[in-house]
Amino acid sequence: MPETGAMTQAVGSTRGTSTVEQRWELFHRWGPYALLGVGIVLAAGTAPAIGMTRAEMHASGGLVGAALLLQLWWGRARRTRPGPSPAGTAYYLLRWAIGFGLTWMNPLFAFQASIGYFDVDRLLLRRLVVPGLLATAVTVAGSQSGGLPPQDRMGWILFGGLLAANAALVSLLAHFTTLEEDRTRTQAETIAELERTNAALQQVLDENAALHTQLLVQAREAGVADERRRLAAEIHDTLAQGLTGIIAQLQVVAGTTDPGLVRVHAGRATDLARESLGEARRSVHNLAPVALDGDGLPQALEKTVAEWGERTGARADCTVTGTAEPLHEEVAATLLRIAQEALSNASRHAAATRVGVTLSYIGDEVTLDIRDDGRGFDPRVRPARTGSGGFGLDGMRARAERIAGSLTVESEPGHGTAVSARVPLVRHD
Repeated sequence: MPETGAMTQAVGSTRGTSTVEQRWELFHRWGPYALLGVGIVLAAGTAPAIGMTRAEMHASGGLVGAALLLQLWWGRARRTRPGPSPAGTAYYLLRWAIGFGLTWMNPLFAFQASIGYFDVDRLLLRRLVVPGLLATAVTVAGSQSGGLPPQDRMGWILFGGLLAANAALVSLLAHFTTLEEDRTRTQAETIAELERTNAALQQVLDENAALHTQLLVQAREAGVADERRRLAAEIHDTLAQGLTGIIAQLQVVAGTTDPGLVRVHAGRATDLARESLGEARRSVHNLAPVALDGDGLPQALEKTVAEWGERTGARADCTVTGTAEPLHEEVAATLLRIAQEALSNASRHAAATRVGVTLSYIGDEVTLDIRDDGRGFDPRVRPARTGSGGFGLDGMRARAERIAGSLTVESEPGHGTAVSARVPLVRHD
C-alpha cells in the first residue's frame, strides 16, 4: 500500500535522524571541554610569543577555572531544562563573556568561544539567536584579526572585514537552521498524520470485517427463514393436498362394494401417495444443499442438472466456462438454490423439453444462466401464484440480492424463458 511505503520511509528517516541527534548530544556534552582544552594547549604554547604578562596568565587561569565550573553546572542543569530557557540564556551569556575575556588575553582561546555557533538554537529563544551568533562572531573575528583590541587603523579595518564575513556566515547559518527546524517539524507532523491515517485505516478495516461477518450471519439467518417458509408452503400445497386426496379416495372405496370402482379409486390413492412421497423427498432434498457437501459448485450443479433430466425425461445440458474457483459457501448455496428452483419451474410450469444451464466465472463475478424451451410467459404481467406458495422468481431474486447480486428474467409466450443470476465472486476462506 502507498500509505505503508510512506510510513516505512518516514520511520527509516526518523531512525537516521535519531542517530544524528545522538551524535550531536555527545558533542554538546563534551565539545565545550574539548575546545577549551585545545585553547588551553595552544594558548600555553604561544603565551611567550604573544607577550602575555604574568597577570594575564593568572587571569586566564581564573577564567579557565570559571569556564570549567560553569560547564559542570550546566551539565547538571540542562537535564532539567531541555530546550531554550532563561537558564540556557544565562549560561550562553556567561560562557560568551568568559570566552571573550580569554580571547582578549590570547586570540587562540577563540576555539572555546566558537562553541557558541553550534548550540545557540538549543539555548536561546528564537528572537535572541541572531544577537547571540553576532556576539560570538565578534569574538571569533577579533581572534582572526590578530587579537583584541586592534592596534591600529589597519587592524580595525581587518577586524571590520572579518566581522562582516562572520556575520554573513552567521546569517546563512541561521537561515539553514530555520529551514532545518521547519523540515524537522514538517516531518514530525507528516509522521504523526501517517500514524493517525494508518490507525483510522486499520479501524475501518476492522469495522468492514465485522460488518462482513454480520452480513453473512444475517444472510444465513434470512436463508433459514426463507427455507422454512418455502418448506411450509410446499408441505401445505403438495403433501397436505395429496393426503387430503388420498383420504377422499379411500372414503369412496370404503363406501362402495363395486370391485371396479374400488380398483379405480385405490389406484388413484396409490398414485397420489407416490406423488406425495416424491414431493416430500424433493422438499427434504432442497432443504439443504447436500450436493455441496463433498463437491464444489460446478460438480454439484452438473449432478443436479443430470438428476433433473433423468427424473423429468427432458434434455438437460450443463456447461462451465472460465476458471472455476472455490466459492464462499453462501455464494455456492445461493446459486445452487436458484438453479434448483429454476429447474423446478421449468418442469412444473413451463412444460420444457430442453434446458441448458451455464455457470460462468467472469473476472470478479459469477453468472448462472438457465434457459428452457417451455411455454414462457409475459414478464410485464405478474405470473399467477403457483400452488406451491410462490417461492418462484421473487424468491430467486431475493436470494441473489441478499449476497449483493442480481437476477434478470427474459421470457416470451411460446418462446421459453431465460433466467440469469449475477453475483460477486467471493472466494472460500
